[in-house]
Amino acid sequence: MPNTQINQDDINKAVWGACDTFRGTISPDIYKDFILTMLFLKYISDVYKDEYKQLVKQYGDQPELINAMMAKQRFVLPKEASFWDLYDKRHEAGNGQRIDMALHAIEEANGSKLKNVFQDISFNTSNLGAEKQKNEILRHLLEDFAKDILNLRPSRVGTLDIIGNAYEYLIKHFAAGSGRTAGEFYTPPEVSDLLATLLDPQEGDEICDPACGSGSLLMKCGRRVRENFNGSKKYALFGQESIGSTWSLAKMNMFLHGEDNHRIEWGDTIRNPLLKDASGNGLLHFDIVTANPPFSLDKWGHDGAA
Repeated sequence: MPNTQINQDDINKAVWGACDTFRGTISPDIYKDFILTMLFLKYISDVYKDEYKQLVKQYGDQPELINAMMAKQRFVLPKEASFWDLYDKRHEAGNGQRIDMALHAIEEANGSKLKNVFQDISFNTSNLGAEKQKNEILRHLLEDFAKDILNLRPSRVGTLDIIGNAYEYLIKHFAAGSGRTAGEFYTPPEVSDLLATLLDPQEGDEICDPACGSGSLLMKCGRRVRENFNGSKKYALFGQESIGSTWSLAKMNMFLHGEDNHRIEWGDTIRNPLLKDASGNGLLHFDIVTANPPFSLDKWGHDGAA
């Protein structure tokens, strides 16, 4: 594979082009979850593969040491669960089932970090047509993400921002095609930038978005801290999101932007607030609270907020 540094426009075009696999088969509001999840899987697989090669180069005659060090990676990939394992078997029947099993195994192997993140996404769905058609669609998807341009290993990508930006690029384009429902998971960057500037978060702040969607507003606040305090990551991001699939997007979005110091809960903030203190009885307090909630909702839980 080429060692030339990837640029943002190239990766954006490549991941958006992968959507052609689904166009004409299912609507964008459904296939967005397939594309975004596959980007996440491809990235963590390329990182894992890159790290393994580096360790083999250093400790090639110590397989037990290599395995022990791989078990401490940021994300652990069980056997047969990486993107490349799935790609190697793409011509066999059962692509949908294999991908689902791989995602489940990754959840299990990474404990609380990825718990339930993939539970609302199934590649083995009848939405993709009969078994033969579904298998072909998923084969094309795997081949799209296996292209050289989407070689996402760290030594080629450089900064994690490029991957995170590509994820945001996809979310933005999916939102543009979703019309009224876009507000459920997306805040335009102009709005996020303005709010982050006005709030001016400081080093050490704990920042909360109780209607966080895909997490873009929280991450803009985090970026503001880094820009103003010499790259400091001494801050914490908290959020809650009521829609399961959108909560999953937020979790993956955080990780792809390197925002590991986060706590994003899944549930209705008004009816079932989950950002509670250590006692479990009181709500957490934050230095900054910001949100762009779905203002168009009629039944938003005001009757239970008293």
